Amino acid sequence: MQLVPSIFIESLFGFFGLFILTKALGKTQIRQLTAFDFISALILGELVGNALYDDKVGIISIGFAILLWGVLLYFTEIATQKIKKSRSLLEGRPSIVIHKGKLQREVMAKSKLDTNQLLHLLRSKDVFSIRDVDYAILETDGTVSVLKKTYAQEPTRLDLNLPAESVKLSMMLINDGEIIEDNLKEINQDQEWLENELKKQEISSYQEVFYAEYKEGENLLVQKM
Repeated sequence: MQLVPSIFIESLFGFFGLFILTKALGKTQIRQLTAFDFISALILGELVGNALYDDKVGIISIGFAILLWGVLLYFTEIATQKIKKSRSLLEGRPSIVIHKGKLQREVMAKSKLDTNQLLHLLRSKDVFSIRDVDYAILETDGTVSVLKKTYAQEPTRLDLNLPAESVKLSMMLINDGEIIEDNLKEINQDQEWLENELKKQEISSYQEVFYAEYKEGENLLVQKM
């Protein structure tokens, strides 16, 4: 119980210190969390958190830690603004993961991004099929920016007074040379059917396929390794 008053005071100080630091650095530091910002946030949290339960660490030490990291972050931001070459190192560079409708396998591998993760990011942009994408760019904060193909862009069917059509969900059937059995069952098909569809596109084995997507009423979308 003797530590309660000191923990209370240090917690308040740490909270307001970090709050002031965040306000000073600007809103973009919260919204656009780069790798450097992520590391800084972890270290600041660790410093303040450990200080709360260490009798030997007082308010002065907490304040110094916050001030030091605040200065480092500030000069890092100045460096990225003034020195162009430092931006790619400290902030990273956007990566084109879909180029003219084609998945960029090497870029995805370099960015540690697998197909499932990419599909998740696309769905967050209301894109449910790779065939609707002309370009997709993986931003430095981990989000994806999408440029749809012209037929998938607005105006909508409602704008053109066209009748509504039933929605057909695309299903990934092959991912990096492996068949997604659950999705194959979902469309009531088997491996034999899939192999026949691949043969129609002169592909002898599903192991040669990096990505295959099924959509009812359309040809199988296939991209080889």
